[in-house]
Amino acid sequence: MDTTLIILLAIGLSMDSFAVSITNGLTIRELNVKRILTISFSLAIFQALMPLVGWFAGIGIEKYIKELDHWIALILLSFIGVKMIYEGVKKNNIAKDSELKILTLIGQSIATSIDAFAVGISFALLDVSIVTPILIIGIITFGVSLIGLQLGKYFGKRIGKTVEIFGGIVLIGIGIKILIEHLYFQ
Repeated sequence: MDTTLIILLAIGLSMDSFAVSITNGLTIRELNVKRILTISFSLAIFQALMPLVGWFAGIGIEKYIKELDHWIALILLSFIGVKMIYEGVKKNNIAKDSELKILTLIGQSIATSIDAFAVGISFALLDVSIVTPILIIGIITFGVSLIGLQLGKYFGKRIGKTVEIFGGIVLIGIGIKILIEHLYFQ
């Protein structure tokens, strides 16, 4: 898998974290540098570790489903993409002036990285080395989360839905690309 595709995948995966960051930027009253870095780091660490966990799980089942791996990747990425589009379309109720507790942050970090677990399984099935993708995913998620927190803090909630929809479309597109490559170019 080439670096450009991994970067696009990382951007798609980071859209959940971006949307959560925008929401946090809107709702946290005292959003200082330490809190911004803590939130961004938490989201990035979970987003980077979940593909690793999924990759190890995928290696264990690889020999059983090698002939179907491209279909599984399409289904997983499409499911995640459709979920992201649905979340982007449905209404968000945002409470004003809330504080972010550590357990809430961990919950957000896990929830936004579940799709990265499925991507990790796909990487194992496609025999992709995991080191570069997890570094790229972590770095991009960190940066995107920083941006999302600042946007939420200064510009409002309208953009949150748009980026989740875009992220979902990117993931579905990557799934289709994987399927086409495996069916017609291998």
